Amino acid sequence: MNNFVFHNPTELIFGKGQIEKLEEKVHKLGQKILVVYGGGSIKKTGLYDKVVTILKSNGATISELPGIEPNPRLTTVKKGIDICKQNEIDWILAIGGGSVIDASKAIAIGAKYEGDVWDFYNRKAFPTAALPLGTILTLAATGSEMNPMSVVTNWETQEKHGGYTTYPTFSILDPENTFSVPKDQTIYGSCDIMSHVFEQYFSHTSNIPLQTRFAESILKTVIENVELAITNPNDYDARANLLMCGTFALNGILSTGVETDWATHSIEHAVSAVYDIPHGGGLAIIFPNWMKYVYEEDVARFARFAAEVWGVDAIDKSDNEIALEGIEAVRSFFNKIGAPSRLADYNITDEKLDIMAEKAVPFGPIGNFKKLNKDDVYQILKMSL
Repeated sequence: MNNFVFHNPTELIFGKGQIEKLEEKVHKLGQKILVVYGGGSIKKTGLYDKVVTILKSNGATISELPGIEPNPRLTTVKKGIDICKQNEIDWILAIGGGSVIDASKAIAIGAKYEGDVWDFYNRKAFPTAALPLGTILTLAATGSEMNPMSVVTNWETQEKHGGYTTYPTFSILDPENTFSVPKDQTIYGSCDIMSHVFEQYFSHTSNIPLQTRFAESILKTVIENVELAITNPNDYDARANLLMCGTFALNGILSTGVETDWATHSIEHAVSAVYDIPHGGGLAIIFPNWMKYVYEEDVARFARFAAEVWGVDAIDKSDNEIALEGIEAVRSFFNKIGAPSRLADYNITDEKLDIMAEKAVPFGPIGNFKKLNKDDVYQILKMSL
């Protein structure tokens, strides 16, 4: 296990009716609030009205930024920054999934920065100040509600980068707010959660039994609950379990003392920067192919994964055979729940493979389990067609 310092300052507020905690946040953080949300589903479900009623009844002045895209755009982020500066916003409230929260994080640091917020994503600057940010999560997926990372797309240059931004001050997770999540978003979100775990599980760091078992438990919990949530969207326990998995998959617990990878996320970011596909769908396509490409770097790790997570029978089989069965189990499960399996499912051909491979490695080789250069990425993308 490697040395580490763990610190996560986000207050996690979980359960039914916890939206009422907003009242105390208005009095603590300030009354000038920017409310950020997506395509308007929160108005259809009534969540928007509940939030606004609580905020206004406690004297809040509300500015709004609706219309956050599934892959949040830099141009939209800059609109939010302008609103914050012009209206002297005290804090930001993000209502939605990972995209809304990611955009809000970018706005929070951009509002305290005199330069171009893209500097933080292009590795030209590091944030030193941010507006406070609260979140009301409506989708189990990215874990953005309890980590400092954010992903933004510069559509003009077709670049999609992640960067360190700011931790939410608090996050409200009420499983009932996820009942209305459509089937495809439930699927994509679950693939995203599992992919976050994969990025941290496949590591060459030795002697990490606790982190390994944490990761395996999250994966098995997603596997046990995603079909329940698809079959019965109002299954409170299934939705609650998926929310917990999403948060704990990427709040820093799994990566304590562990060298992590993140190559597959870089590859998917390149694909969705060019084709604007759903993030979770892209990961479901690419990850099994990354696994096939790199598993020989540590066959035993993949064999354990197959046995512990997927229950692959190891009797009279080599580690290599067990490992390959485990990788096939990932693909089969993604197919079973309705996730895409090929880039062709999004009408993506080999036309721009070279461009995407180049965009995946803007700062040099990616990953740690196996260092990948442009040619490696190209081969994985080709396998994913």
